[in-house]
Amino acid sequence: MKKPVNIDGKRLRVKDKIFTWSNLISVSRAVIALPIVYLHYYSGQQVTGPIIALVIYGVISDYLDGMVARLTDEISELGKSLDPVADKLAAFILFLYTVYIGRIPVWFFIFGVIRDVLIMAGSGYIRLTRGKVPMSVMSGKISVNVLALYWMVAFFFPQAGAALMFLKWCSVAFMTYSFVDYVDRFNQIRKGAEFN
Repeated sequence: MKKPVNIDGKRLRVKDKIFTWSNLISVSRAVIALPIVYLHYYSGQQVTGPIIALVIYGVISDYLDGMVARLTDEISELGKSLDPVADKLAAFILFLYTVYIGRIPVWFFIFGVIRDVLIMAGSGYIRLTRGKVPMSVMSGKISVNVLALYWMVAFFFPQAGAALMFLKWCSVAFMTYSFVDYVDRFNQIRKGAEFN
């Protein structure tokens, strides 16, 4: 009987550690969304130095946690969940606030939330049936970056109409493409494919 192919390409050593530097970085990214909203709202929607610093940290930390996990050989089951959950939680808070102040349409926010809930439900199903969490797909990581760029332009440059329109539809396209990618991966794993 032929051994199933690992759909991640190569087998990675995944540990059961909880307290790692990369996991701490992921958690911190989720936490900084609230101070950004608080500082922006109570400064009369002015962009201040601390807000810029927190946003820069959020962007850098999204790359840093994965890099630290690989460099320290501490890729963990918890980390595979924390990274996308941190992204989604931070995005939920920041996009909800940006909808509240009228810079992003409500339909876009709802579209993103439904997509994320479905992806997380699929990941939860795989965790229950296969005992581990699947890693994010590359198209999902690209989608997160395009979304972050859209949010930053909407937040920092709300008058940039043409750029906002372009980035909004790019975000919709990448979210849709990555969702299809996640569904394909879900189906392969459900049928028995190996994964990290």
